[in-house]
Amino acid sequence: MVGFKGQLLISSTSCTTMLQPSGMAEDAGMFMVHQTIGSVLCCKCGIPMQPNAANMCVKCLRSEVDITEGLLKHLILVHCPECDSYLQPPRTWIKAQLESKELLTFCLNKLKRNFASNKVRLIHAEFIWTEPHSKRIKVKVKVQKEVLNGAILEQSYPIEYVQQEHMCESCSRIQANPDQWVAAVQLRQHVTHRRTFFYLEQLILKHGAAASAIRIKQMDQGIDFFFSNRSHGVKFVEFVGKVAPVRSRHDKQLVSHDPKSNNYNYKYTFSVEISPICREDLICLPPKVAVSLGNLGPLVICTKVTNSIALLDPFTLRHCFLDADQYWRASFKSLLTSRQLVEYIVLDVEAVSSEVIVGGTKYVLADAQVARVSDFGKNDTMFSIRTHLGHLLNPGDYALGYDLYAANHNDIELDKYRGLVLPEAILVKKSYEEKRLKKRGKPRAWKLKSLDMEVDDRGDQEKINSEYEQFLRDLEENPDLRFNISLYRNREYQPSEMASVTDGEELPSVPLEELMAELDLSEEEEDEEESMRE
Repeated sequence: MVGFKGQLLISSTSCTTMLQPSGMAEDAGMFMVHQTIGSVLCCKCGIPMQPNAANMCVKCLRSEVDITEGLLKHLILVHCPECDSYLQPPRTWIKAQLESKELLTFCLNKLKRNFASNKVRLIHAEFIWTEPHSKRIKVKVKVQKEVLNGAILEQSYPIEYVQQEHMCESCSRIQANPDQWVAAVQLRQHVTHRRTFFYLEQLILKHGAAASAIRIKQMDQGIDFFFSNRSHGVKFVEFVGKVAPVRSRHDKQLVSHDPKSNNYNYKYTFSVEISPICREDLICLPPKVAVSLGNLGPLVICTKVTNSIALLDPFTLRHCFLDADQYWRASFKSLLTSRQLVEYIVLDVEAVSSEVIVGGTKYVLADAQVARVSDFGKNDTMFSIRTHLGHLLNPGDYALGYDLYAANHNDIELDKYRGLVLPEAILVKKSYEEKRLKKRGKPRAWKLKSLDMEVDDRGDQEKINSEYEQFLRDLEENPDLRFNISLYRNREYQPSEMASVTDGEELPSVPLEELMAELDLSEEEEDEEESMRE
């Protein structure tokens, strides 16, 4: 019984009710004699004590009754060292870190039946620190039980769990052959950039969609995900279909067959193709599609891509949404992509309509006079155009748009519109390149996480880095784009007072309220120790 602690619990209801009137009397200024509780002698050792139902002191009652008798004090946990999970019989594996709430709950669940059969009530439980490599987990629990004549005894005792290492089925399969996957999801988008996959990667991280993937590999025009179970691959394909307009097909290949038990082992492959239409692309709608959408366009801008495609006519502010089925029924490609944007300088702006909200975003039609930055100071070429960015642009601002005046078009759908007069330029968004030059090379106050994937070194790394930098700028400029992803605080960032005074208000940035702090258990423990010392 060394290290055990016993305590008698006595109902304090009567004491509380007797003290309440005296407290009220003292508040009223009356003199009251405080009542004292009499003492009796212990029936075993004879020492004075407060009366209780058993008429025994704590030491004598502990010597007579041990409420931990019959309770489990040594148990075995089956632990997978590869994925750090524990076996919940018969075949369920639960992931839990050392000294976490999940692990404590898992350990206590093994004691429920034992506590119920002994009529013991659990009051408190906590971990006792052990060496991480000792293969031992110790939990200190405090229990209560009714003993002699209704007296309630409370006692604490330690429980030792011994870890037995045993790899789970998926980890053992990976260790035997790392390439032995059951389901593979081939995610592809036939475009010349990876902006869609940068955004999709953040969605996958936030929702944990690829948590069960045993391997992730970056390919030329997409990413391959490998799973140890077909159901995991099906679930991942369903997730991608909810966040992007995709079409998929699947196939299976026979690996082995046991004629005695009639068991078949297959490898499943899911081919998922994402729509090549991306945000900020200029599209020339096919005549049949334009008619089905109420004679929209034909020149439209893609403003948003989720599981549907949002299209906006920049000259009339008419808009529509195409879901995946509608798009793949009559698919089309972009006329110009964001890689072909040209920078313009705004010379004059005059609004021609009031503010209109389209899909949660504000737009204002305006007549603008612009000139290409590359021509500015060299010639007097100016363009009078109509734009949907009248609420953002002011004279002297810079904007990015498509140069239809000097572009050489070779589009089949555009040739079908005979007599169509193309505008000289179509502005897409406001440009902050001049202001970003002042902050070039400075770290951001936030950062993103990335998937643990195998990267192909044969690709153009400089091109990928520039596309990733453009993706980060899009997140800063577009709050709707970062609504569904998690941004984390950058601990290496040190704000500059001069930068915040000069250009902090004009340059788009991510508010600190939207940033999340990364969980670091070691730092939390250090903070707790420092607070205890203080």
